[in-house]
Amino acid sequence: LNAELAAEGKPLFANPRNAAAGAVRQLDPRITARRRLDTFIYALDPPGGARSQEQILNRLAEMGFHVNTNRRTHPDIDAVIGFLDAWQEKRHELDYGIDGIVIKVNDLGQQAELGFVSRSPRWALAFKFPPEQAETIVDDIKVYVGRTGAITPVAWLTPVQIGGTTVSRATLHNEDEVARKDVRPGDHVIIQRAGDVIPEVVRVLTEKRSPSSRPWHMPKKCPECGTDLVREPGEAATRCINPTCPAQVLEHFRHFVGSLDIEGLGYATLQQLIDRKLVRDPADLYHLTKEQLLTLDGFADRSAQNLVDRIAASKSTTFLRFLSALAINHVGWTMAGLLADHFGTIDRLEAAGLDDLLAIGGVGPTVAEDVHEYFQRPESRRLIGRLLEAGIEIKQPERREGPLSGKTLVLTGTLSSLTRGEAEERIKALGGAVGSGVSKKTDYLVVGTDPGSKLEKAQRLKIPILDETAFLALLKDDGMKASI
Repeated sequence: LNAELAAEGKPLFANPRNAAAGAVRQLDPRITARRRLDTFIYALDPPGGARSQEQILNRLAEMGFHVNTNRRTHPDIDAVIGFLDAWQEKRHELDYGIDGIVIKVNDLGQQAELGFVSRSPRWALAFKFPPEQAETIVDDIKVYVGRTGAITPVAWLTPVQIGGTTVSRATLHNEDEVARKDVRPGDHVIIQRAGDVIPEVVRVLTEKRSPSSRPWHMPKKCPECGTDLVREPGEAATRCINPTCPAQVLEHFRHFVGSLDIEGLGYATLQQLIDRKLVRDPADLYHLTKEQLLTLDGFADRSAQNLVDRIAASKSTTFLRFLSALAINHVGWTMAGLLADHFGTIDRLEAAGLDDLLAIGGVGPTVAEDVHEYFQRPESRRLIGRLLEAGIEIKQPERREGPLSGKTLVLTGTLSSLTRGEAEERIKALGGAVGSGVSKKTDYLVVGTDPGSKLEKAQRLKIPILDETAFLALLKDDGMKASI
């Protein structure tokens, strides 16, 4: 593939991961087909007559699917550890890259009994190999501005190969992290790719440091707009507080586009739109025309029309996606879901006071203040108004009413008759909400075997506690109404 790209004078792929990721993101399926992707299959749902993971893989192979021939079933943990040790040495002999091995309980019945924690199965574990390391030099430390104004120092490195990837940058996170590791321009450092993905500086080789070296300090002004940088007491992040900072504008656009899943609006296209003053805020995206897009580099008639169509398709969205797209500080997907479930409409959320926000299970003072402050700002209300006027339609979620409406339940420990996911779905189906932590707003704590610290906190707060039998009775219509 790289030979073909080189012959065409195009940039080469650094590693197979990037090539595969780029292939599946292609809008033209013919390009994807030419990439000759391959995959191993590991699951079959429903499993048919299979009673174990081993039987599933054998059946998949019989059906003609590609399955990994290096799989093994082991009788005990010592054999598993021996297998891991062996492949840590042999992994470079494979014609594809791996960063670890997944260990699974073989028996499907035992898998079902073990269940899940959130989205993670209790019956599977990913063992990661120690990351590969390399020595290089810090050529410079530069800072970048994120969508919230946070300033992130990044080490510019003399390019070095790690695990088949050329690494030339490594994030240093914040000013305190730079000081803790004492990273300075000119330093020789050991770097690694955390999880074989994210480059990071492990340590400085101070014995190779120049006598003229001086500690690095955060600049006083924003590199993009020149505004004085601010670091609030108790915060690790240094911020640019200018809302019109060009770097923040670009990052806000990227976040908005990602939240509403608008394909085709990548970094380069957004930068062109901003530079040519075709967009000032996300609402302007919905006023772009095909003719305007044709003035941008990389667009032809069909690609311009496709992007106009995709932008138009994003007008119909959920409250959760819309809230996430607004990029409110401390409001990610989970928090956006809590707010969307509680308020139901943007008008109700805009009108909410601090006490209304603090009354929601899972919303603390910091989040409540950030959300309340966001909706009090005139520019925030203007943006929301312009988005709605541009045709954004927030689909109303299906309200589940039932005997548990208005109740918040928190789960801890393992239930023998239901997985965590099944228990949560049963609660939601009856109108209840599932909390992540115990607070005064919790109505019930459901306790299974091996409960955690939530039980002690619930006892301290005098929250009603349900064992599995009582919980199952609560889920039954007749018994539930009486219990409530």
